[in-house]
Amino acid sequence: MNDHTLSAPPPAAAHPARVYNVWLGGKDHYPVDQEAAELAAAANPTIVPSVRANRAFLGRTVRHLTELGVRQFLDIGTGIPAAANTHEVAQKAAPESRVVYVDNDPIVLSHARALLVSGPEGQTDYVQADVRDVDTILEAASGKLDLNQPVGLMLVAILQYIKDSEDPWDITRRLLDRLAPGSHLVLSHPAADVTAPEVAESMRIYNERAAGHASATPRTEAEVHRFLDGLEILEPGVVTLTRWRPGPSDAPDDSLPMWCAVGRKA
Repeated sequence: MNDHTLSAPPPAAAHPARVYNVWLGGKDHYPVDQEAAELAAAANPTIVPSVRANRAFLGRTVRHLTELGVRQFLDIGTGIPAAANTHEVAQKAAPESRVVYVDNDPIVLSHARALLVSGPEGQTDYVQADVRDVDTILEAASGKLDLNQPVGLMLVAILQYIKDSEDPWDITRRLLDRLAPGSHLVLSHPAADVTAPEVAESMRIYNERAAGHASATPRTEAEVHRFLDGLEILEPGVVTLTRWRPGPSDAPDDSLPMWCAVGRKA
């Protein structure tokens, strides 16, 4: 890994958090991750602008939720820290905000503990768990978050790593079931129906080089809608990344193959 503070031997397979770090221009990855990232991006040149637009989407949604009064966030699939992390955006707007980060990679969590540090008014915590481990996540998160008060559930570019056979829709529902009314689901997901051939090829290349549990599945707009069943979908609905409440200087780009949305639990 390019971070010389880590001495672990290089892994045999790529990991999504480290591949994502390559696409964001970071330095915390191994050669196997670099190879997977570069080959996938060569097959689908929209990947790099997509992951950066996805990061901007996360920031816009967190700011919006703080405007709505949300002061707690559960961010599952943290990834290696980059600019404008959830707690930084939330605590800039509302310094008392509390954030629990969850990731299944111990390397990610070691980075998070070192780098994702709150100011004196807010709080952050870190849970090593897989998104599939719903009970583990919620039990650990309840030590820092009050689940009887609204929570922003951040499932940003993570659900594609759950196969259809593992029912990602049920996993999402189970997470939401334990959260209070007024909670929000923030969701982004690679699209199977935008620039479809390029997405399919880039996913094939990535999956060949990823660990088995980290293979990715793009989904259609209709499949992404299913994650929001029973929620009030905030305007403008399920849209491509740059269409979700862009700022005045944000240029729309409908070629970026990711769907996104925010839903509110009544």
